[in-house]
Amino acid sequence: MLRDEKGQERWSARDLQKLMGYDEWRKFDDTIQRAMAAVEASGLDPLDHFVGAAKVMETGRWGRTKVKDYRLTRFGAYHVALAGDGRKQEVAAAKTYFTVKTREAELAAKPDVSSPEGVLALAEKYVEAARELVTTKKELAIAKPKAGKWDAFCNADGLIDMGAAAKAFHKVTDGLGRTKFMDLLREDGIRFLQVQNPRIPYEVHVQKGRAEVKFVPAGYKMVEQTFFTPKGMDWLADKLGMGGSALPAA
Repeated sequence: MLRDEKGQERWSARDLQKLMGYDEWRKFDDTIQRAMAAVEASGLDPLDHFVGAAKVMETGRWGRTKVKDYRLTRFGAYHVALAGDGRKQEVAAAKTYFTVKTREAELAAKPDVSSPEGVLALAEKYVEAARELVTTKKELAIAKPKAGKWDAFCNADGLIDMGAAAKAFHKVTDGLGRTKFMDLLREDGIRFLQVQNPRIPYEVHVQKGRAEVKFVPAGYKMVEQTFFTPKGMDWLADKLGMGGSALPAA
């Protein structure tokens, strides 16, 4: 979240894309278009709340490049959350956040409480806000995924780094540390990590949802780092002959 020259909130659509759990910009852009249509249908000008912009991002081998973005008001971001995929936990959380923030902004302009009517109006605003918060919390509870067997090894993004993966499999690898474990992943019987580019998985594992490659800070630069997905951990467990055997504690 940024603030413009007037101190007003402005949200980057690219940042919201990540926060709301969308992997593809194309799908998230469709959500933004639905939000803009909803704002227009309410009689407001979408251009007041969705301003076209560009954002400089790291794009793998091509380095830093400019990509399409929007600068959203809080109202615009709120409608993007409403238009999002309600099955996503992150979308439900965004709805909760922007519902609360929108109500906080509305309640900041308090009615005149010197009269009974003003007191009643203020109370009604609080009750309405509370009801909406209860509704969105219920949506979040429904959308929340059930606990998975690899959750204890996952980071905040739901991914497992090489150190955590080595720990998860230490019983069947005779206690291999991170480096030796990565060597194991390059062996012919597994072929998860490439030999020529030893930090990166073979493309088939990314395509099948077993691995993700992200840029992470290393000193003064960004480097590629491979993470297992829970699906990838299941695949490796089968490769190592674990099957349905019990997992070690994290």
